[in-house]
Amino acid sequence: MFVDYIEVYAKGGDGGAGAVAFRREKYVPRGGPAGGDGGRGGSVILQADQALHTLVDLRYQKHLRAKNGQPGASSDKTGAEGEDLVVRVPVGTLVRDVGTGELLADLAAHGQRVVLARGGMGGRGNARFATAVHRTPRFAEKGEAGEERAASMELRVLADVGLIGYPNAGKSTLLSKISSARPKIADYPFTTLSPVLGVVKAGDDSFVVADIPGLIEGAASGVGLGHEFLRHVMRTRLLVHVVDVSEFSGRDPINDYEAIRRELALYEAGLESKPEIVAANKIDMPGSQARAEALRDALLPQHVPVYNISALTGDGVQALLYAVSARLAQVPPEQPPVADGGAYEEPRRYTARGPRLRDVSISRDGEVFVVVGEGAERLVQRTDLDNEAALRRFYAMLARAGVIGALREAGMSEGDTVRIGDTEFVFAESYNMERG
Repeated sequence: MFVDYIEVYAKGGDGGAGAVAFRREKYVPRGGPAGGDGGRGGSVILQADQALHTLVDLRYQKHLRAKNGQPGASSDKTGAEGEDLVVRVPVGTLVRDVGTGELLADLAAHGQRVVLARGGMGGRGNARFATAVHRTPRFAEKGEAGEERAASMELRVLADVGLIGYPNAGKSTLLSKISSARPKIADYPFTTLSPVLGVVKAGDDSFVVADIPGLIEGAASGVGLGHEFLRHVMRTRLLVHVVDVSEFSGRDPINDYEAIRRELALYEAGLESKPEIVAANKIDMPGSQARAEALRDALLPQHVPVYNISALTGDGVQALLYAVSARLAQVPPEQPPVADGGAYEEPRRYTARGPRLRDVSISRDGEVFVVVGEGAERLVQRTDLDNEAALRRFYAMLARAGVIGALREAGMSEGDTVRIGDTEFVFAESYNMERG
């Protein structure tokens, strides 16, 4: 089954919690802290694989979850890291954030990888917080939650040449004649319901041709299966527009050509500017010669070459292939678009603990003071707010970063409610280390 669009939910693994533990060796009456760190959560990673040609596997696996990291243990033992979930997708897959529409990645090369949802960092054990002043810290960090994301994946077939045209114009017959591909062929419209690829030899050159299912007027607005077909036109370097010039089509070849060109322009600006060669097909049928000449005369001012062919008998097909090969030599390969945020991030381990805590914005939601900032939100995730020692450290870090002062300037006082991320707590001066 050919599936070229899917939406999934991805969740990175949660980081493991740090441990609170102390040395208990014999003859060491006052052993120090020995709680180990929690393991990092696994990430959801997409990897392009040229052996795949459809997104059908993800149709039945729409929830992608990586493994959680394991908690730390005594004797400074670090918890095991969560296993990454590597999901294979076809080459040519575009990945977007469903909520924002942001382009996350264009997986245009075999083996290319991108992190879809990053795993959370493991919490630090209490051994990490021992100082000359606080020698026996009785708190540890919780692990961070893994990232969550709803993403869409859109497959755009990668081919050198795209065969376009009205249904039943002879595209599938032409592809079967010039390659070993065997698309379904029948004498009725919309026989082909998904793109079919074929490798074509022309002398010493070879190139990949995609049979794009037939377009009709209104395709750019979704008439027929327009959107499903038009997206695959975008990744081709050259278009071969197959036009039925026989009298049996019941349509005018010039009108057919212009209608498809309008649909290309309406779907995406600049798509109609792709290099193009026109194949006037079914030239073996009665009355077709005159209609082909009229089409050639109409396109002459636009400098669009027209080749008379019969996909059924093979007449003129070789000349068309040599023309396509020569034109491809002049057209540079398609460059994949860059993700909206720049070059997207390849899988890697954490090298830093994240953004600065002081970078926050403060607002009010009724009587609640709302703190927004990635650093503050990650801190509250890692803090065990039920542990008094951890809570004091939490307040101290907010105070040193200037967040407590900014909240006071905004009008916060003892007993007021503060929200950071999804967590609300009541401000208590007794926990504020800024006052000594």
